[in-house]
Amino acid sequence: MSLPASISAGASNPRLEITGSRQFTAWLAEQPLSLAFTTYQAGKMFWLGLQPDGRLSVFERTFERCMGLCIQDSTLWLSTLYQLWRFENTLPAGQNYQGYDALYVPQMSYVTGDLDIHDVVIAQAPGKSDRASASTEHENPVFVNTLFSCLAQPSATHSFVPVWQPPFISKLAAEDRCHLNGLALRDGQPRYVTAISQSDVADGWRDQRVDGGCVVDIESNEVIATGLSMPHSPRWYRGQLWLLNSGRGEFGYVDVATGRFEAVTFCPGYLRGLAFAGDFAVVGLSEPRHNKSFQGLPLDDALTAKGATPRCGLGVIDLRSGDLVHTLRIEGVIAELYDVAVIPGVRRPMAIGFRNDEIRRVLSVGDSPG
Repeated sequence: MSLPASISAGASNPRLEITGSRQFTAWLAEQPLSLAFTTYQAGKMFWLGLQPDGRLSVFERTFERCMGLCIQDSTLWLSTLYQLWRFENTLPAGQNYQGYDALYVPQMSYVTGDLDIHDVVIAQAPGKSDRASASTEHENPVFVNTLFSCLAQPSATHSFVPVWQPPFISKLAAEDRCHLNGLALRDGQPRYVTAISQSDVADGWRDQRVDGGCVVDIESNEVIATGLSMPHSPRWYRGQLWLLNSGRGEFGYVDVATGRFEAVTFCPGYLRGLAFAGDFAVVGLSEPRHNKSFQGLPLDDALTAKGATPRCGLGVIDLRSGDLVHTLRIEGVIAELYDVAVIPGVRRPMAIGFRNDEIRRVLSVGDSPG
């Protein structure tokens, strides 16, 4: 299965080919679910689903430097170059729009400035049970402010409000000291973060890429795992803290009691983006950039030893066996992904963008108070 597509770049149309493994669409149909992923390199967000005839549906929109992605119920949050966007699926259950059963419409944004926002989560509001309300007043977005080495919340009056910083960061400064990047919820609250290093100087993380990575427990304010290589995308799932040891191409979990990282699966690429669906994990793979930040990582030797070349795309891992059972390869203009999300119960999602007049014509009416 191969789906050619193109992304406009000036006067040219660079090649983009998306190819699923033999059973990839069958797996999508069995769950059922759809997927979304971001690529800041190309400034695109993609939605993957199924067409009525079972073929892969690929829908994309342009968002400059889109990275962190979080989907909960009908709400989607997305970080971009200098904004944090909130989208809402405005289609009632059972309805469709142009053959799509989910229509994500941009409803609001916060102008944050360029904070190099990485992961975004929706924290549980105090006193509210998880998924208690879909209204905006009960939403509590928290994001990784990588530039200032902290966790932050958006503000109606400022670029951001800092809510936590690692114990090894002595000062909030626009210096990207440790390259804080990943954020995991546990029991509805921000609980674990990943960082490339414990550096407390400007850009200090770049000298500790091979084995300086760590996990910090936000609740205890302690570093609970060290020795990782460029870790990303921590996620708490089924009682375990999963993450991507990206500099080694490893998907695995951290024993939070001992701090030991257990590798489960090797993937042929630089890993970023992790989501779960039942007995499966979905990971994002990227081709390492040819610059100093990505050179000399253990991933290089691992790929050589296995006779593999790095690839860009998605991988589906069976948690019961650790096998990489399905893949989606992306070739051409896109070589790097950042985040991945699962959209349960949706077969074929799409979104309204800003480059045509759809955003003027697609209207929704809320319920009247009382």
